[in-house]
Amino acid sequence: MNSAIRADKPPEAEIPSNTLLFEIAWEVCNQVGGIYTVIRSKVPTVIEQWGSENYFLIGPYFEEQAAAHFEPATDYNSNIGKAVLKMQERGFNVHYGQWIVSGRPQVILFDPYSVYDKLPEIKHYLFQDYHISLPGKDELIDKVVAFGFQVKEFLSYLCTSGFCNKGVIAHFHEWMAGLPIPGLRKENLDIKIVFTTHATLLGRYLAMNDTRFYEHLAFYNWETEAIRFNVKPIVDIERASAHGAHVFTTVSELTGRECTHLLGRSPDMILPNGLNIQRFEALHHVQNQHLQFKEKIHDFVMGHFFQSYSFDLDNTIYFFTSGRYEYHNKGYDLTLEALARLNWRMQQANSNKTVVAFFITKKPFYTFNPEVLHSKALIEDISRVCEEIKEQVGKRLYTAITSENGRYEFPDLREMVDDYLRLKLRRNVQGWKTKHLPKVVTHTIVDDGKDEILAFLRMANLVNNRHDKVKIVYHPDFISTSNPLFKMDYPQFVRGCHLGIFPSMYEPWGYTPLECLASGLPSITSNLAGFGDYVSRNVHDHEKVGLYIIDRKTKDFNRAADEMANIMMEVVELSRRERIALRYKCEEASLHFDWSNLGKYYNKAYNVAVTR
Repeated sequence: MNSAIRADKPPEAEIPSNTLLFEIAWEVCNQVGGIYTVIRSKVPTVIEQWGSENYFLIGPYFEEQAAAHFEPATDYNSNIGKAVLKMQERGFNVHYGQWIVSGRPQVILFDPYSVYDKLPEIKHYLFQDYHISLPGKDELIDKVVAFGFQVKEFLSYLCTSGFCNKGVIAHFHEWMAGLPIPGLRKENLDIKIVFTTHATLLGRYLAMNDTRFYEHLAFYNWETEAIRFNVKPIVDIERASAHGAHVFTTVSELTGRECTHLLGRSPDMILPNGLNIQRFEALHHVQNQHLQFKEKIHDFVMGHFFQSYSFDLDNTIYFFTSGRYEYHNKGYDLTLEALARLNWRMQQANSNKTVVAFFITKKPFYTFNPEVLHSKALIEDISRVCEEIKEQVGKRLYTAITSENGRYEFPDLREMVDDYLRLKLRRNVQGWKTKHLPKVVTHTIVDDGKDEILAFLRMANLVNNRHDKVKIVYHPDFISTSNPLFKMDYPQFVRGCHLGIFPSMYEPWGYTPLECLASGLPSITSNLAGFGDYVSRNVHDHEKVGLYIIDRKTKDFNRAADEMANIMMEVVELSRRERIALRYKCEEASLHFDWSNLGKYYNKAYNVAVTR
């Protein structure tokens, strides 16, 4: 075992000796949400500390996801490999290999569908032994149950059949992975169990329906509310996982309060989430990357807005917010209100700046808005004609200058462009220009009459009028390189912007402001988000490094919106030099959140588990 610890590690970061670590999560080789980022980004640091031979990940096997993320093993000579072969002999469809991410960790993947014929029996014993009553024909729950049964059988077999000659820690993430915990405890196996909830399901539902969720938290009856929201089977799994673990953890102090009241057990430890900051640093220089990707956003903005009217791109600031579509929980309502107030303030100040604010989220839609796509295609045609003219003029100018006899005289460039290209350019521009306002939303949304973002924009008349200083682009899909409007991936888009906005009312942790920080981008979050709460407790003078925290604990909606509009105005009024300096401060501050620093909390939890 590689037990070497870097010299600058604090003593509490030491890992248990002669021990295997298994991390079990639904999002191993299966990208669904934020836990995928947690697990994936942590891998290089864990392998550095534990050694690749002592660290294993367990997840579900879905063929489509595995094709992109999983590389099957060819050597099964290790004890784990031999145990996998034995499980295959017993009829389990289990796959062993490597996850194709930084660090190439060893993974064991179980196909949930391979034991679907056993589901009635598995559910029967879950109810008989642990009083967990699970419904039939619920696709997600059925897959979770089938996966959990196989994980429990594998760990049990590993520790009772002579394949394991070391101590074992099994770290389960979220309710989708936690179902094996009661069975492992019932069998009294020598496995130390850690369970981390990254958010309580019931807390998310309650927060979406109660704007004073944290004030009312102590007064909810968990069972009554779970039945009301029709999520009691999942809450039962969460509670059984939390109570069955030797060490129960969560990601923030805020979520810890939820756990106390909704799961009936207070966390033993808080495990804040980090990032592999080196991955963000490795291939970039902050300002150069910003300029490169800002140009791509400029291309979109020109195609989207300039067919109606233009503004100075050199004085344009790009804001964005992104995440799951939860209008109140994610603070989209507060963001919109603050943007409306910012628009008025900038108009009153006669500001020469323009703000383009992007809302990047996931909402059901039919297709791209045909007019938006058409405008993008037309401006690309204009760009191609301009390139043709540039090439033609360049050649003719060079020939004319070098062919001059005697004195030098600059030629008339207009005479060097063919009438064909002049006419082609004129037709393209005339076909592109319009008197209509630029579209607010880039897609045709399903049931857009009930969309809360659009309802606010219509009510506030924030609909991309020429006189508006704040323009809105609502993009109800995530950004990727295959997107014809932006032609870049999400991290590149983030780097091209100037401010991220995430003033969540409910957010157990919140990776988006941390990703902004690592990309050299200032951001706004709230002290009701786990990340914002952590920053306010642990990072002094956080505003100076571009981490702006809105107070949503004590301030009402109106005061919070004013505070946020003030911060936005400060960012708008920064000089170019000040924005560049802030970018470097952001990136430097992000090192605090590298897993090489925050990973010590995980190792401390493992040490506590071993002693229990």
